[in-house]
Amino acid sequence: MALIFTDENFEKEVIQSDLPVLVDFYADWCGPCKMMAPIIEELHDQYEGKIKIGKLNVDNSPETAAAFRVMSIPTLIFFKNGKAIETMVGVVAKQKLEDMLNA
Repeated sequence: MALIFTDENFEKEVIQSDLPVLVDFYADWCGPCKMMAPIIEELHDQYEGKIKIGKLNVDNSPETAAAFRVMSIPTLIFFKNGKAIETMVGVVAKQKLEDMLNA
């Protein structure tokens, strides 16, 4: 199961992570976010131990969402060495995400 990030653990789990991290900013009521959920789960299993992959509920963790200027959901942000290096908004094909993660 994909990791769960929150305002409380984001600094430790994402910013200070030794591994790259893909964060899916979502909300429970968001239809396109629900479409992304199985892809995020598959990627989590596929990259386990190499890349942290998890989700952050923007309704439950609004401070982190605001800090990264998340205006639309789903928004996926890829972090390396504590820095946001790529952002994708909307439903993204699994292949496109794999290409980004493998780059």
